[in-house]
Amino acid sequence: MAQKGVQLDQETFSCSICLDLLKDPVAIPCGHSYCMSCIKTHWDGEAGKNIHSCPQCRQTFTPRPVLVKNTMLADLVEQLKKTGLEPAAADHCYGGAKDVVCDVCTGRKRKAVKSCLVCLVSYCHKHLQPHYESAAFKKHKLVDPLEKLQKNICSRHGEVMKMFCRTDRQCICYLCSVDKHKGHDTVSSAAERTERQTELEVSRQKIQQRIKDKQKDVKALQQEAETISRCADEAVEKNHKILTELIRLMEERRCDVERQIRFKEETEVSRVKELESKLEQELSELRRKDAEMDKLSHTHDHNQFLLQYLSVSKLREDPDSSHIHIHPRSYFEHVTMAVSKLIDKLQLSLTEEWTNISLSITQTQVLLEPEPQTKAEFLQYSREITLDPNTVHERLLLSKKKKRVTVKQKQNYPDHPDRFSGWHQVLSRESLTGRCYWEVEWSGKRIGVAVTYKDIKRKGSSDECRFGNNDKSWALYCDNDSLEFYHNGVSSSVPGPVPFRIGVYLDHTAGILSFYSVSETMTLIHRVQTTFTQPLYAGVGFGFRWGGMFVIVASTAHFPKFH
Repeated sequence: MAQKGVQLDQETFSCSICLDLLKDPVAIPCGHSYCMSCIKTHWDGEAGKNIHSCPQCRQTFTPRPVLVKNTMLADLVEQLKKTGLEPAAADHCYGGAKDVVCDVCTGRKRKAVKSCLVCLVSYCHKHLQPHYESAAFKKHKLVDPLEKLQKNICSRHGEVMKMFCRTDRQCICYLCSVDKHKGHDTVSSAAERTERQTELEVSRQKIQQRIKDKQKDVKALQQEAETISRCADEAVEKNHKILTELIRLMEERRCDVERQIRFKEETEVSRVKELESKLEQELSELRRKDAEMDKLSHTHDHNQFLLQYLSVSKLREDPDSSHIHIHPRSYFEHVTMAVSKLIDKLQLSLTEEWTNISLSITQTQVLLEPEPQTKAEFLQYSREITLDPNTVHERLLLSKKKKRVTVKQKQNYPDHPDRFSGWHQVLSRESLTGRCYWEVEWSGKRIGVAVTYKDIKRKGSSDECRFGNNDKSWALYCDNDSLEFYHNGVSSSVPGPVPFRIGVYLDHTAGILSFYSVSETMTLIHRVQTTFTQPLYAGVGFGFRWGGMFVIVASTAHFPKFH
């Protein structure tokens, strides 16, 4: 069987000095081969140093080696010339679309092997030789090939930009410092790089610490997810045994308990997994940011470093999620205790105790996340609220985007069972569960900012329809002089100045409803702690009853869109 020949390209038999096919090839002591004339010329240039070096590996020889033609290599080159050589691979020595190419080459350009930060030129191996051979280039800074070297040249003066203007945050040349930037705070690029490099390292340390903290949190969440499932399984098993003894009276209740526990298990595990996923994403982003900073910190070009520094070093504020607050690991145990009590009281208090069981399951919560404190933390839970045209009173006019409502003359709205017919009120389209935050701007005589269950009465002017005057709604009423909070017909005066921009924070699971005065800071107006049994809807109500009439003066309410 014939053996497959070895394919050799032209580059294999080229002199690394002239980059052409070897002519009278000679091998020097280090093993590299050159054209005899090329290596002689190279060594002649080093004659004054009494040291002779290899242009490729830089090994030196003393005394000057005697050159003898390598007849075997010469014959091989001649034979291959006759039989033909494979052309050199395009990406082997010549630059491609993504390569940095030699600025000196004419015609087809070769790949650059080094860039000079003094010359601001990139060189291939051939044209780089003077930087190795001539003392004139001794102090030049050679680095791995860099793109866009010409960006280091001042477009105004044509000089190398070796200075940095701290006043205008830009790289400049020396002439700029005494011209356009005269009187500004200027330093050398190297000095600015040193200072910013230190800051970069501090930022990296912060990121690395965040990575460690979040890795710890992820591990804790993984363990808690397993614990929740285990405790849920134990609770299901124990409650099954207890409730089986009451099978004739409690068969339906037993199934309901299991369903509620499983639902809560799924909800809580889902919350843990969601937070775990969020932390994993943040870890990925932090690692990516760390890699960018690491790459930037090793950049040799001061100007390139400074141009990229601001965008790379800037860190987003990181909410403090380093400490995960959790309940003791006795999940659902209180449910089992409640069920056990039911055995003794079943005949007399079945309904009352069953309510306690359901409430115990609902209140099972693993992650005790701290309440927001700053405006930025509140905005993490912002909800885009739109007003429902099917609920708006006929004297209220909605904007096109359904985010602004104004008291106007009677509107020709179609009849709808959800529309408020007596009180000047409107509800949101969106139902609210979990953690939510929104803001209301208002003006006029009197306005009520509320949350309510969907089944609040809509028709008529009774108190059952008005926000805060029933057990289905909670409302903060504002006028120019006072604040009042209403729930189930009971009012309480709220001290403090009246704000015209109100933030509403709802933690449905925890049963927290808070109203804030919104400015640069968040000032608590009123806070409610209760138990919400249904999804809530945001609401706005206008005016008050006075002699059977509504007195409204240019009242408006607005739900801003958050970005």
